[in-house]
Amino acid sequence: MESDKVEKLLEKYFGATTTVAEEQLLRTYFSQESVATHLEQYAPMFQYVTNAKEERYTKQLVFSPRKKNYKWLSVAAVAALVFGIYFGNDYVDKQRLEQEQAVYAYQETKKALSLLATNLDRGIKKVAYLNEFEQAKQKIYNIK
Repeated sequence: MESDKVEKLLEKYFGATTTVAEEQLLRTYFSQESVATHLEQYAPMFQYVTNAKEERYTKQLVFSPRKKNYKWLSVAAVAALVFGIYFGNDYVDKQRLEQEQAVYAYQETKKALSLLATNLDRGIKKVAYLNEFEQAKQKIYNIK
């Protein structure tokens, strides 16, 4: 095979666009004795791929039955359940306490703002009297 064609196939191979037939051509070319010197660096890769396809695992697989430890599994499940109930109730109690504290803080803030609004309303009324006083003063002294 011409080295130009092999180089183009290698370029396609490394770009992952070769077909199965083109890859077979490359494996055949690199399995020969006469490989172009500037392409010899790719020969081990294609020889490995060829050899790897032929490898088979020949040892006998032995499957041993698993021991059934349902007793320990049930103990772990009960422990997890008790743990969850205990800390779950603690969490619910903390949430309820936080909720009560938040409601109390809201009520106290509402009282404080109501008191502030009442006193602010009185202050506004006093300022209105000051405005009337200023107008009366201007009338008396004829200040415009």
